[in-house]
Amino acid sequence: MAKMLGFVLYIYLTFAFCVIYTDAATPSNFTYVCDPARYAQLGLDIKSLPFCDKTLSYEVRARDLVRQLTLYEKVRQLGNRAYGVPRLGVPEYQWWSEALHGLSNVGPGTFFDNSVPHATSYPTPILTTASFNKSLWNTIGKAVSTEARALHNLGHAGLTFWSPTINVARDPRWGRIIETPGEDPFVVGTYAANYVRGLQDVEGTESNKYKDLNSRPLKVSACCKHFTAYDVDNWKGIERYSFDARVTEQDLVETFNRPFQMCVQDGDVSSVMCSYNRVNGIPACANHKLLKETVRQDWNLHGYIVSDCDSVEVMIKDHKWLNVDNETAVSYTLQAGMDLDCGVYYTDYVENAVKLGKVAEGDVDQSLQYLYVVLMRLGIFDGQPQYNSLGINDVCTRAHIELAGEAAREGIVLLKNDNGVLPLATEKNETLAVVGPHANASVAMIGNYAFDPWNRGSPCRYSTPLNGFSSYGSVSYAAGCSNVKCADGNLIGAAVDAAKTADATIIVAGIDLSIEAESRDRLDILLPGKQTNLINQVADAAKGPVVLVIMSAGGVDISFAKSNPKIHAILWAGYPGAEGGQAIADVVFGKYNPGGRLPLTWYQADYVDKIPLTSLQLRPDDSKGYPGRTYKFFDGPTVFPYGYGLSYTKFNYALKAAPSKLTIKLSKFQHCRDLPYKNGTFKTSCPAVLIDDLSCNKIFKFDIEVKNAGNRDGDEVVLVYSQPPLGILGTHIKQLIKFQRVSIAAGTSKLVRFAINICQGLGIVDSNGNAVLPSGSHTIIVGDHQILHSIQLTYR
Repeated sequence: MAKMLGFVLYIYLTFAFCVIYTDAATPSNFTYVCDPARYAQLGLDIKSLPFCDKTLSYEVRARDLVRQLTLYEKVRQLGNRAYGVPRLGVPEYQWWSEALHGLSNVGPGTFFDNSVPHATSYPTPILTTASFNKSLWNTIGKAVSTEARALHNLGHAGLTFWSPTINVARDPRWGRIIETPGEDPFVVGTYAANYVRGLQDVEGTESNKYKDLNSRPLKVSACCKHFTAYDVDNWKGIERYSFDARVTEQDLVETFNRPFQMCVQDGDVSSVMCSYNRVNGIPACANHKLLKETVRQDWNLHGYIVSDCDSVEVMIKDHKWLNVDNETAVSYTLQAGMDLDCGVYYTDYVENAVKLGKVAEGDVDQSLQYLYVVLMRLGIFDGQPQYNSLGINDVCTRAHIELAGEAAREGIVLLKNDNGVLPLATEKNETLAVVGPHANASVAMIGNYAFDPWNRGSPCRYSTPLNGFSSYGSVSYAAGCSNVKCADGNLIGAAVDAAKTADATIIVAGIDLSIEAESRDRLDILLPGKQTNLINQVADAAKGPVVLVIMSAGGVDISFAKSNPKIHAILWAGYPGAEGGQAIADVVFGKYNPGGRLPLTWYQADYVDKIPLTSLQLRPDDSKGYPGRTYKFFDGPTVFPYGYGLSYTKFNYALKAAPSKLTIKLSKFQHCRDLPYKNGTFKTSCPAVLIDDLSCNKIFKFDIEVKNAGNRDGDEVVLVYSQPPLGILGTHIKQLIKFQRVSIAAGTSKLVRFAINICQGLGIVDSNGNAVLPSGSHTIIVGDHQILHSIQLTYR
């Protein structure tokens, strides 16, 4: 959304005095649109306005409202700043707010001032995902939406939030990994569905209770972005604004689109944002197949589709797509299914496009109906009285701040722990050297889409690593570098001196938004500048145990530290949010037993020399020497693999229940499909069947006993993968199909039960992009091969 920065500043300066939806005629005690008392004050007869008739469905009411508008009035509702319709008492509304990991001051729809200065800032999604805790993701969504409703009541926020980001982290160099739930499309989609449910669901109104989901109330409206094949921002001069993502149908279905499908179908999200880039030559926001056919029709979106900010302008000026003029551009995007423009092109050019016959007014009407239905579901027309009591006392509550700390603790990953040096004992480690460029981090911990410095607002409080470790001992602090770029070694000496006399040394290093961020992709995956020198010199000089803490989103090649016997332990803390410092210290000193797992593969540094960031192909390409991407298609050496993470205790697995055979009887209307196999590999007479031709209602149970064989209570993340029959060409090595985080007391066991849908668990995507269920011997893999179990699937 960088293109919008100037526009955002203009909005803030020009409209800072406005509440989120106002117009000149709106009473100061504005509650909701169809309040009879409000219309009486406006001098309007509410009985003459059918869109306020609560006996009608939202869709009928939205259609009635749109019918009463002139073309000029209609187009003025199609930008992120909707101007309202004063003559009908419909107020102005600002659609753009952000809530990626807490409320944010990015976007003109939410603002902070002396009366509302703060909101809770949670860890960035990449670290929260490392918890592999679905209930945590949902709970954070609920807490964020409660604060959103509170700010809304205070006139400081709208109710439409363009979050979360659910693009798959395909390459470690991508700058926006910080915003994502990692590299596995199933995990990304599961995170999306749970976080969106937390944001949107009104208690007691879950989807399965409504036949018409367009009537289901919303606490706030979420938006899954950026659709689709978007993960190049600015790499070697190649920018997202002009990038053409060349993607196979197989990769599109299997990887890039799957999280969005899950977000729409499992999360019932009320908005999807299309991305800046082209997809196989066509701008995503003008792609009829992607927007109208896939999102709207195939997946059955109940909501609206919005552009990334200024995407129409980008299509014209950067892509120079078909050399279209302004009116033609907006006609293409409207007809493709883009309902709302984050920008001014719809507002400025759609009216003339209709008059020129480039787009039908009916297309405008349809988009407006989608938008108004969402506003009605939010209670903006009828109110939602259960939230009226929320206010400033519901922001930055003790429970929310503790939740932010818990999320950081659950996500932190223990990567190395030689000889069980961690947790540190306070009685043996009374003096601590806390050094490194992130040793006193604050703003760096909250990442992006939180509190940008050019707008007012900040987290409830900060707990820096220095603060956190000071609660466990006497701390000597030395930065070692002036910032993470660590351009010179002038400050290393002070860090070395601190380590020489301390009982234990904690080095907090890594990267930040100056290295990886929106519009800033990395060129390498090493620690920047002289950070490696700092770490090695401090480790050489340290009197006691040395703990290295890495803050980053994308993986960093720290092989030197992994193999250095003087660096006894390593933790990855992502960007742990405002409570991150205390969370890190709690893990190091054993108040919390780490259970996080890496949501990304950490590649060796030379990986990025073998394949350009701009190659979107997931599978290896031997003709070009390109390796595969993500754990699903890369089988080379890594620094740390996907799903890696240690604990202060030990867990053992035992398989308790699982089928060895599964049989599906085919009807005469269900046909076998061929699959390519390696020469000399056995292939069944019916290699596969199209999943769309199967009922897919068959479930098999997979039960695992997990025993905590150590002497500390702890959490274990059970990861269950499936591996397709050997010999199928072009499919994945393995794929994650289920996961569960469980808390187990020392010396006890828990039975973890999984119910696996046969199609979702054993299906693959063929080279044409078709989801198929192959026959043959499938293998279920638990964790790092702690359990291997074969299941023979047969068609008859």
